[in-house]
Parts: sequence; structure tokens; C-alpha cells
Amino acid sequence: MACMKLGSKTDAFQRQGQAWFCTTGLPSDVVVEVGEMSFHLHKFPLLSRSGVMERLIAEASDEEEKCSICLPDIPGGAKTFELVAKFCYGVKLELTASNVVYLRCAAEHLEMTEEYGEGNLIVQTETFLNQVVLRNWKDSLRALQTCDDIISYADELNITKRCIESLAMKASTDPNLFGWPMMEHGGPMQSPGGSVLWNGISTGAKPKNTSSDWWYEDASNLSLPLYKRLISVMESRGIRQEIIAGSLTFYAKRYLPGLYRRQGANDSNSSTCLAPVASGAPLSEEDQKILLEEIDRLLPIQKGLVPTKFLFGLLRTAMILRASPSCISNFEKRIGLQLDKATLEDLLMPNFSYSMETLYNVDCVQRILEHFLAMDQITGGASPCSADDGQIIGSPSLTPITMVAKLIDGYLAEVAPDVNLKLPKFQALAASVPDYARPLDDGLYRAIDIYLKSHPWLSESDREQLCRLMDCQKLSLEACTHAAQNERLPLRIVVQVLFFEQLQLRTSIAGCFLVSDNLDGSRQLRSGITGSTEGGWASAVRENQVLKVGMDNMRMRVSELEKECSNMRQEIEKLGRVKGSSTWGNVSKKFGFKLKSQMCSAQEDSVSNQKNGSGKIEKPKGKAQEKHKS
Repeated sequence: MACMKLGSKTDAFQRQGQAWFCTTGLPSDVVVEVGEMSFHLHKFPLLSRSGVMERLIAEASDEEEKCSICLPDIPGGAKTFELVAKFCYGVKLELTASNVVYLRCAAEHLEMTEEYGEGNLIVQTETFLNQVVLRNWKDSLRALQTCDDIISYADELNITKRCIESLAMKASTDPNLFGWPMMEHGGPMQSPGGSVLWNGISTGAKPKNTSSDWWYEDASNLSLPLYKRLISVMESRGIRQEIIAGSLTFYAKRYLPGLYRRQGANDSNSSTCLAPVASGAPLSEEDQKILLEEIDRLLPIQKGLVPTKFLFGLLRTAMILRASPSCISNFEKRIGLQLDKATLEDLLMPNFSYSMETLYNVDCVQRILEHFLAMDQITGGASPCSADDGQIIGSPSLTPITMVAKLIDGYLAEVAPDVNLKLPKFQALAASVPDYARPLDDGLYRAIDIYLKSHPWLSESDREQLCRLMDCQKLSLEACTHAAQNERLPLRIVVQVLFFEQLQLRTSIAGCFLVSDNLDGSRQLRSGITGSTEGGWASAVRENQVLKVGMDNMRMRVSELEKECSNMRQEIEKLGRVKGSSTWGNVSKKFGFKLKSQMCSAQEDSVSNQKNGSGKIEKPKGKAQEKHKS
């Protein structure tokens, strides 16, 4: 830390308890009371340097020979007045970044101008402040910190503003251009060519580049009011938003311990985003709440400025501290902008409300999802009518919303076991995700199955209403197989699942027939042009065997499904006779897939016609027809 030496006389001040005495050999003729400390001094050195002391001594001397003066409002208190008194006596003292602001304000308060002596304290402190302190990052920072105690005096003399502008200028300038903060942090000196100097001799080594976040830790030492003013000045100087956001993140992590309370031991990303830094004095809950709301005001609402995990930490802390509704809403909006970067652990926020209706805060996740979908529409997100299904699923712009759909399905599966989670709330969150965002409904089916298992008291109508959220046509073959045997699903849903599973298998078999024909045609073409080798023939035989095994397995599965459908048809017809409706057409119309069944039959006929010319598949075709007739 830089310093400036003043005075030349040896120190003649001695302290005895709560009193200071000047041992110059002459008896004291004035007592100055500053707080609980008393200074036994002499009139002449004081009145010769200070206009205020001159007037007070003149007024007190009229009443009694040994006057007593009280200075209750001197900036810096007794410790600063001790230095002022030493300056008046010409005793040696040092101006530093830690005391120059106090002395400058005290000198102004005591009117220690050039009128009362050349090189008075105002001139000395101003010179040191402008020529030494404000040119150095560390000294400017230390001087600014001392302004906290006497902020009104420092603001009146523009000391606070000058320190903040000095820091903002240095932080907004590339540190590699001028050498700070390396030189100021005790690093090696540099030659004009940029090489490192060792005892004045160039080593030829180049100094390491300094990143743009070098000032974050130093700025976090400031109090919140001064830090806010520093950030505002930096923004006015055009510092990039991501740098400002990085500093706010560092500052919040230092003083809000709740941000990393949920940090996982094995989560490398979480350690990067939320690892605690060297903490300062712990803040009270009220101070943390004020800090949180100020960070909300300072942090730009822009996607990708800060990690999503950090935003969830701010949101959880805001809920715990009962921050203002606008503060909580703004954090939800910021998360909504980048929800596709969140993890399932982030979404699992406990419910901190007094009612404790549910274990997790489902309403908050619902609002965050709505913010994301609104932004997706504004930014031109795809819609169901924008393209056909294949183009929609493969569109690069749909990657974020597809990730969010998968995330929400996983969240629904996690909160589904909560017995206090009402059906309308579960349905509302599941239905908020657009249909085109889910290439498959397997995740949604899993969540619905867990909910049905955890809520066995639901009525049949509620079960059907819940299952309508998923599209049976978008279930994978594995999910269809599971759903067909799931006793928790309503009968209507099981029938639809069986129908679409059979349709998938028939389509797969038809595809295998087409592949087999293509392979046969390509082999004949190759043999007609170039002839075939023994190795190629063996490979073709193996491929044909694999296809035959695959088709046999599919035929067996189709046969099983047709038997199941036949049994279910008989059961439904029995039920229909009891209720006065015995026709299968009415039942199929009731279940809503009569048209698709006809389409399936037409597709099967067309496939059979295509295969009619090949002797290899006539026999399987006949079997399939016999099964269909049965």
C-alpha cells in the first residue's frame, strides 16, 4: 500500500487511559473532547492550522483560562483527530489509502485551508488522493471502503464518486494493456517489451494473460450500497453484460449461503457454479433479503448470462426469505428463458409455503414452463401446423423444447407419488407441453402410471381423463407391451394400445417384406452384371435367414395380439348384449378407431398384393389370411 510521509518531529504524544497528552515540556492549556477520548493540547498549534479551532478556542478562552472544546461530529472520531493533532504539531505521520479519506473529510470539517498555513492538511490529502490513491486499483478500493463510515462527508467532497470512477475505468480496460492487476497484486514487473523482469533483468518470459473477471473478488469486499453504485457506473461505461452478471454472481455467492446448500458432492457443474468463496461477515436474514432483491434489480433479464443452477439457487433463497412477489417472478422469468439448460434436480424445489399442500412446488414449475413456452412462441418456435411430423421432430430449432418436454415428463414422474398432488394440477402441467414437443409419449406414460399407482382411489372417469393426455400412437413397442398388461389402465385405453401395437407390428412386417424384395432384386441385378462369388452368396443366405427369423417372431406376436383382441371382442360383445348393444361396430365406434382399423386392413391388402408375385412369401401370406379369418 502506497504512503506519503508528513512532518519531521518525533512523536511526543502519550496515552493514559482515555486521555492523550502532548509531552513538550509546556503545560496544556486546552482540552479537546472527541467522543470518550480527551486530548490535552496547546492552543497555538491548533488555531494556527484550523479555522474552526481558532473560533472555538476564542469563544472558550473568554470564559476561563484553561478552555475545553467538544468536537462530537468530527469525521473519523478520536482516531482521526489524533492524526490531525499530530499534523498540527508537525509530528511524523503517514498518509495511506486507509486514512486519507478520514483525514480529508476531517480537514474540510475543521477548515484546514491554505489560509491557515501553507501546505495545510486539505492540500496534502488532496494531492495524495489524486496523484497516488486514484491511480492504483488496490488503493482506490481501500479508500472507497473507508467511505462507508463517513459516506455523507465523502459524497459531499466527491471522494466516493472519484474512487468509483477510478475503479470502473480500470475494470473496463483490458488489464493486459497496462499491466494491472498483475503489478498491483505483487506479481513480477514487466519491461516495455512485455517480458518479465527479475531484479531489473529481462528473463524473456511473457506474463500470463489476465481474464476479465480479475476484479470480482476485490469488488465483493464492498458494502452493498457502494457495490451497487460501482456496478451502475460500470454499466454506464459500456462493460459487457456477461461481465456484470459474473460479478453479481460472485457477490451473491459470497453473502447468500443458501445458494450452495443443495450442492451435490459428485456434481462437477454444481461445484463450478455454486462453490462458496471466502465468506465475509454473515448477513442477517433481512439483509440477505435486501441483497437478493437488489441483485434482481441489477441482473439483466437475458438468456445465458448466468448458469441456470445459480438462478434456481436465487429462486429457492427468495422463497425461503419471503422476498417480494416481483423478485420471485423475475427469477422465474429468467429461468424460463433457459429452461432447456436445467436439470431434474433443479426443478425439484420443496414447497416452502405455510399450507404445504404438496411436497414440491409444482405451481412454480408450471409458471416457469409457461414463461419458456411464451418465449418459444415469440422467438418463432415450431407449431404443429408448420410442417409434417417428420420435419417437426427433426428440426434443430425444436431441440430446446424437446429437451424441456423430456424434463417435464421426468419431473411429473418424480412428483407423481405425492398423495397430496391433485389430479387437475398434474393434468395442467402435463398438458402444458405441446404435442409436437414429444416425439414419443413413453415418459408421459411412465408418469401417468406412477400417478395411478399412487392414487388408487381415482374413479374410472378420472383415470380415463388422465390417460387421454397421452397419444397411444406415440408409444414405443416396449411401452405398448407394458401398457397392454397394465391393470391400472382403463379398458378403453388398453384396447387402443392393443390396436396400435398390432398396427405397428403389421407395419413392421410389411416393411420387412419390402426389404426382402429389395434385397432379392439387388442380388439378381448384381449376379446378372458381375456374377456372384461364394462369399457373397453365403452373406446373402445369412441375411435372408435373419429376415426370416425376424418375420417369424413378428407373425407369432401378431397371432398372440389377434387372439387377445378376439377374446376382448367376445367379452365386450357379452357386455353389449347385457346392455342392449351387441354389435362390434358400435363398440369400435365408441372406442374411436374404426377408421384407422379400415386403414390398417387396406394397408395390409396393398402389402399382400405387392408380395403376390414372389413365391417366397406366398405361404406366409396365406397363413396371415387364415389367422385374419379366424
